[in-house]
Amino acid sequence: MTNDKRMLIDRRNLLKIGGGLGVALAAPTILTRTAWANEQLTVADPGGPYGPGYRKAFYDPFEKATGIKVINVARDAEPTAQFRAMVETQSYSWDVCTLTLSARDILEKRDLLEPINLTAADAPGLMPDSLTPVWLGIDVYSTIMAYRTDKFDAAKAPASWTDFWNVEKFPGRRALRKNPIDTLEQALLADGVALDQLYPLDIERAYASLEKIKPHVDVWWTGGAQSSQLIQSGEVDLIALWNARAQAVIDGGAPVKIVWNQGLYSIEGWGIPKGSPRAEIARQFVKFCADPKQQAVFTEFLAYGPTNLKAYDSIPAERAAALPTSEANLKLMTIAREDWWSAHRSEMTERFNAWILG
Repeated sequence: MTNDKRMLIDRRNLLKIGGGLGVALAAPTILTRTAWANEQLTVADPGGPYGPGYRKAFYDPFEKATGIKVINVARDAEPTAQFRAMVETQSYSWDVCTLTLSARDILEKRDLLEPINLTAADAPGLMPDSLTPVWLGIDVYSTIMAYRTDKFDAAKAPASWTDFWNVEKFPGRRALRKNPIDTLEQALLADGVALDQLYPLDIERAYASLEKIKPHVDVWWTGGAQSSQLIQSGEVDLIALWNARAQAVIDGGAPVKIVWNQGLYSIEGWGIPKGSPRAEIARQFVKFCADPKQQAVFTEFLAYGPTNLKAYDSIPAERAAALPTSEANLKLMTIAREDWWSAHRSEMTERFNAWILG
């Protein structure tokens, strides 16, 4: 049997075994699941809680549906260098990798990504910005504000970045991320810039706003675990952090509430290294992950939103309320423009670090 023939999935068999997946796979064929018994796919994910979450939602169901064994490994925090080295040396240590929007943009500009051959018509329900010819977004995370409910009651709680900046009306210890990304946007929102008018960022206005809050920031955090601990322990009363970090604290019983208003969300998803010898298998896996029912399973593990909004048909209302892409939360936020940051990241980081020290 030729490699080309082995790279075809019996679509009807896959749909039957996989529970009626709604994603239209690449090409109909007469092959059966047993044809894939000896195939293997190596997937790079962020590690940590992603591993078991992706395993339950994507890896094991795909393996059951196709017979293709899925091995997952933890990737670097910023995998673009690894990605580039693999493509240039044609030595592929993995076949699919999760990429942020910024990593995707870098790799796409350098022509280091395989086409995924998936269209919006193949996966109805995908939200805007979650699909390109070389990348499929599968989960959404957001930078939000959270506050201690034992410090602020619901009637007098901060509800915007303008409130966060208002230290007289909302007194308390504060924490912001020690990074220009999101922090500059928050400064502009605090100064009255509308969500839909953030970009291109007005840098001078942002720093003028930051100067007002700087004396009142008790902690500039540098890592997700640190941000969780700060609000969980009560060391700070208000904080900017990632929604899943805040939700984990809430699920642990801490008196914390998320403010979705003026949140900044981003998307993470799958990319395939150009020239991968298992690119066709990888495409089938990527398409499998667009299925709303599989994405719904992942939300049981991490409070990240599915990109296929039809997933909410399978997500309990209580859990949906904690996810960035639920209708009620998504309408309060905007996507962080990674294309702007890709063009300005270096200079913005240099200026921000100098400002922090100044």
